[in-house]
Amino acid sequence: MEVFVPSVSRGVSRGGSRPVLRRSLAVLAGSALAAPLVLTAPATAAADPYTVTALKVTVRAGARKCTLDTDVYRPDGADAAHPAPAVLTTNGFGGNKADGPTDALAKAFAARGYVALAYSGLGFGKTGCPISLDDPRIDGRAASGLVDLLAGTRTADNGTRIDYVTKDGTGDPRVGMIGGSYGGAVQLATASADHRLDALVPLITWNDLSYSLDPNNAGRTRGVTGPLPGAYKWQWTNGFFLIGEAQGLLHPNLDPSRTGGAGCLHFVAQACDTKRLLDSGKYPDGRTDAVLRYARSVSPVSYLASVEAPTLLVQGEDDSLFNLNEAAATYRTLAAQGTPAKMIWQAWGHSGGMKKPAKGELDLAQGNLDTSYAGRRILAWFDRYLHHRTATGTGPAFAYYRDWVSDGSAYAASRAFPAGGSLRLYLSGDGTLVGRRGEVARGSREYRNLRTATSHSESSLAGLLGLPDAAPYDARGTYLDWTSKPVAGGPVDVVGAPRVTLKVSSPRAEQAQNSSDAADRLVLFAKLYDVAPDGRKTLVHRLVAPARVPDVTRRFTVELPGIVHRYEPGHRLRFVIAASDDAYAGNRGVKPVTVSSTPGDTGVLELPVTQGVLR
Repeated sequence: MEVFVPSVSRGVSRGGSRPVLRRSLAVLAGSALAAPLVLTAPATAAADPYTVTALKVTVRAGARKCTLDTDVYRPDGADAAHPAPAVLTTNGFGGNKADGPTDALAKAFAARGYVALAYSGLGFGKTGCPISLDDPRIDGRAASGLVDLLAGTRTADNGTRIDYVTKDGTGDPRVGMIGGSYGGAVQLATASADHRLDALVPLITWNDLSYSLDPNNAGRTRGVTGPLPGAYKWQWTNGFFLIGEAQGLLHPNLDPSRTGGAGCLHFVAQACDTKRLLDSGKYPDGRTDAVLRYARSVSPVSYLASVEAPTLLVQGEDDSLFNLNEAAATYRTLAAQGTPAKMIWQAWGHSGGMKKPAKGELDLAQGNLDTSYAGRRILAWFDRYLHHRTATGTGPAFAYYRDWVSDGSAYAASRAFPAGGSLRLYLSGDGTLVGRRGEVARGSREYRNLRTATSHSESSLAGLLGLPDAAPYDARGTYLDWTSKPVAGGPVDVVGAPRVTLKVSSPRAEQAQNSSDAADRLVLFAKLYDVAPDGRKTLVHRLVAPARVPDVTRRFTVELPGIVHRYEPGHRLRFVIAASDDAYAGNRGVKPVTVSSTPGDTGVLELPVTQGVLR
């Protein structure tokens, strides 16, 4: 049988001895989705106020039967006469029930009187079946079987029955879910398949996996979703695919049911097909939508209409894997359909590595649910929806972390999302950003892409592996930039997703417009810098917006990743469009691009701001 090995030549070494490879994979898997999440719970001096029982539970998940490896945390005093509400939690990608937030969160909630059930997700730890990317038809159904266990309508494989969970009706336990990243999307998948869930807290997770792995920030039709593929986020994708395929190396004697299909070791066949298409660099008509449709089908964008459970979304500002736009898309959908929903933008996400969370931030290493802003909001959410304490306030509709505040009040609150108003700037022909259309100078400038990447935003896995990363850069002649005047009269606070509307000229891209391969269309990368008075420039959160232009002969709009950033007085805002980025696979063929400006016809940059102006 042909074994499909993930493409690792661009950033992951093939060489080295087996023990070295095993250690490297263990480090990567141990850091898998969010370094601040993958931490060990603090030591407890006193006896734990709960008991823990390991149980195997075999459930139907799609066309397979899968045996789930679980730990049930029973708080002292909980019994049939004194039941308690339950909290269900599972791991991030590459983890299991015993590490990261899975174990830490279970202990934290069990210590607060909740029945907690931690389990290893499908394809991880000692749980069976291949990795199916939080498919609601598979992973969601599997988790629904655990809700049956908490309801007492299903027994564990050894005959154990749970009769000490609060119920809202026969077979309907009072239960919430919490977890990060891969353990976040599965909550929404489960809630779409099982309306018995009463509350969700997904942290740093996705809305549309086809956008997460192959983002196109132009021509979107629904949230972050659009008809055209974007630029392949090959570093993040290869890293996690390697973690999944390496499960047999990291965990010998795996359940044989975890064997995948279509040449994959541990993924379902459709995931393998999607990865193969992305690696090919081709998007042929008739195949692209069919294959990328699978990534969308296992994503909340495809099933949120069925989610009724009140949902508190927590997303990271420092996150190039699942950016803030994904949480915003989920929030807008839930709110529009009447599902109770609120959203927090916290400081940390998947990017940034093992740095310690900022003061006042949720830090599972310290178990600080009671003393962190996000932690208190999570406790209140479960208090309201699991204990039915209607007087408990659950906080504002939208809150966001401000890294320029150091007095303990770093979070700002808004009764609505988005917060604030809009600041409009115009792209002038002389390379400046101006505040009025009449100030636009006439002019044209050109850049071109080369056959190799000429811009750098980040090495996506560097932080997770504890490796240094080069400062962002753009090679001369392969980008264009526009710079504002220095901020004066008070800071400018940007909160949300900036948007730019552009018109470019590229004859070679026009020639490729009717190609049968969407990969031939023009790709560009939009981004925002902060330029200090001494000339030092910072790419805000190292975020970029890949855009595969739907029609190069027409004006198009690019939505950049959401940010929370203060431009201090004296600083300048710089907007850049670049031909490439080495964290992505994008442009094919050399395509010179010209951007022209006149007062009546120029690009427009719209910034969501909560305060400040640029003159």
